[in-house]
Amino acid sequence: MLGLPVADQLIGHDLIDRRFGREEITLVRHEVTGSLTAAGLAGDRLHGFVLAVNEVVTNVVLHAGGEGRITLRLAGDSAWCTVTDSGSGIPAHYVSSPDVPGAFEVGGRGIWLAYQLCDEVTMATGPIGTTIGLRIAIDAPHDASGDGRPDGRPLR
Repeated sequence: MLGLPVADQLIGHDLIDRRFGREEITLVRHEVTGSLTAAGLAGDRLHGFVLAVNEVVTNVVLHAGGEGRITLRLAGDSAWCTVTDSGSGIPAHYVSSPDVPGAFEVGGRGIWLAYQLCDEVTMATGPIGTTIGLRIAIDAPHDASGDGRPDGRPLR
């Protein structure tokens, strides 16, 4: 692996694989930031993806029993973050790509943000837990207009 760019050396290997709880939210956020910076993600895409991961991790702590597991891995030209919990599942109205939460609506912003800031969001949820997958392309083109996501898709 000598001579390969850092990101190429990391493909197919877990960058992060750990359990977390309330006390580790900040540490997890810093670990994700450091790992993705080393993989070549930068700027708004880095910060947006880290925000999405932080929202999902925080949801686990607040709504799904307080503990979970996070993995972060490079696959091809993308980073995949998977967050798993053993809570009672996500309410049905949050499972699909949600509409913009109302100004005074309580909840729903974490999943909405994930859909806005990630290139792909996957979700499997049921009475024994939830797994959310977040993907972002490392070398994605940037939206020059500033009116949407970096890939040109409009914000919902």
